[in-house]
Amino acid sequence: MKRWSSVFLLGLLTMAGCAQKNDGLETSANTNTLLWKISGKGLSKPSYLFGTIHMLCGDDAVLSDNMKKAIKAADEVYLEIDMDNLMEMFGAMAKMKMTGDTTLQDLLSPEDYTLVKEYFESRESMIPFSMLQSFKPILAASTLEQSKLPCDNMAAMDQIVMQEAKDNDKEVKGLETMSYQAGMLDSIPYKMQAEQLLSYVKNNGKSDDGLEMKDMLKAYNDQDLQKLEEMMTKADAGMSGFTEILLYNRNRNWVKKLNGLLPKKALVIAVGAGHLPGEQGVINLLRKEGYTVEPVENKLNKAREI
Repeated sequence: MKRWSSVFLLGLLTMAGCAQKNDGLETSANTNTLLWKISGKGLSKPSYLFGTIHMLCGDDAVLSDNMKKAIKAADEVYLEIDMDNLMEMFGAMAKMKMTGDTTLQDLLSPEDYTLVKEYFESRESMIPFSMLQSFKPILAASTLEQSKLPCDNMAAMDQIVMQEAKDNDKEVKGLETMSYQAGMLDSIPYKMQAEQLLSYVKNNGKSDDGLEMKDMLKAYNDQDLQKLEEMMTKADAGMSGFTEILLYNRNRNWVKKLNGLLPKKALVIAVGAGHLPGEQGVINLLRKEGYTVEPVENKLNKAREI
């Protein structure tokens, strides 16, 4: 379950030169950054790619001055999903459930089901277990991740980006729908998901599990995409064959969509940081399409930023 949780937190969301509009955001030689400039291939204005994490300590959920400038200069802001579309969010609830009226009780032995049930019921959750037990087990497990954070106040960088966009009167759109995100999990056998959830419950509180969360948060706060990639691709039999579904196929779909959007408008694209690095990451796929993708300083110390 460890690697699955990493995928969800970091993902469950880059040469021909030409004249560019001067937006005040200079590229940087430092590749330890979450903010990347997309130019070239005849673009009249640059766009920006930003790596998010779906849950972190609230004190760390801060946007740099350069990221704020990028949003202010953008025509539109794209997240993995349109988090501002309440109708779409409500409509996706049905997709969160397993098909065929399947529940966790159908997938686990009576003893294991009781163990999982008691584990969920002993923890505060906005969603009662009576509803969660019909959710796809990976999604049910994601509701437990907040207990692993080394803080009481939590935030999602996606929401911070969305709020900044709204404060600047920028339209927020999604690269895919929440229904698609939930629906793609049907490709992973429910039995396997349930077994991973059981393993998560049985191993909860062990030091190595907590250390992985701390290491992942540190790598994100250090803006170390190479380290994040290592964590995402670490060998784990439980994820065998499904990284293609959860990450790589989505990356290709996004770049195909961006190919049609980037020539028309200046965008800020904010997706899970785990989607950015690597041979099949969004940065490299955009570069293969002919764009120039360069790191931009993303320091939170505003006095030193530019």
